[in-house]
Amino acid sequence: MNRGVRWSDDGVEIIQLPEPEGRGVLLPGIGEPVLLEVRAGSICGTDLNNLRTVPDRFVMGHEFAGTVRGVGYAVEPTVFCGACAECLSGNTNRCSGGRRNIGVNCNGGLTDRLLIPDYSLIPLPSGLDVCDASLVEPASVSWHGLGRAGVRPGERIVVVGGGSIGLLAVAAARYQGHEVAMDCRHPHQRLAAERLGATAVSGEYDVVVEAAGTPAALEQCAELARPGARVVLLGVFNGAIPVPGSTTILKEITWIGSMGRCRHDGVRESVQCAQMLADVPEIARTLITHRFPLADAREAFRVADDRASGAIKVVLEP
Repeated sequence: MNRGVRWSDDGVEIIQLPEPEGRGVLLPGIGEPVLLEVRAGSICGTDLNNLRTVPDRFVMGHEFAGTVRGVGYAVEPTVFCGACAECLSGNTNRCSGGRRNIGVNCNGGLTDRLLIPDYSLIPLPSGLDVCDASLVEPASVSWHGLGRAGVRPGERIVVVGGGSIGLLAVAAARYQGHEVAMDCRHPHQRLAAERLGATAVSGEYDVVVEAAGTPAALEQCAELARPGARVVLLGVFNGAIPVPGSTTILKEITWIGSMGRCRHDGVRESVQCAQMLADVPEIARTLITHRFPLADAREAFRVADDRASGAIKVVLEP
């Protein structure tokens, strides 16, 4: 039996899938298909956003981990060509050769098993359980954002938005040795931020991480930015991004786009994040608030979408 969770006009549903075969989602050029037995897949804000905006028939899940022949791995969900200028420079997240994202525009990891490219596998360091390793993908998004901001020692950092991406930005900043504040709306998010080492908001900041994806958050980012600050955009926006124009001009704020993760000098950001999660188990204990069997996917999505539930990261386990 191979099940998959997809969104449809009627909401979340579980369907029966054929057993994986062939080349899976591989693009021509590099990589070989490997069969991953999924052990954990987490629900992302993008999944919830898609339910409301662009219902489709793909199996969901771009944050997932599992085993290949009994060995545990996290998964990088970007499928890339490996031959374009961006791929060759290490910016596989900006591949121009037909890039796809597993779980976004092709079938994803909220399933029992699937074929993925072998280069998508991220070995798990000692201390990181495969059932917690679906956090590697969102952690790498936050890690990449801090890299895009070019944080320097001694700079003040604030994160706006207390969802999993914002909290993982807090965790990444602390792991890299920076002090960081958190601006969030809900008490359970504030408590989680404190557990991860965030301080209360005070004054203006050199680096602002936008992790909420709302116009109100953009306004707050501009208010918290000191003159000459950088604001890195991790939140998801549909259509134009309403950047506060007058404040941007008066303060000479730089707004920085950030997407996915890449590799620098051959070092994969996902590997760095897997090590962070292994070194700081409190991150997974803080972020993963709910676990459901795959059969309860509809209830899992309801909880993930309910602010009053106290959910941060909801994980489905086949």
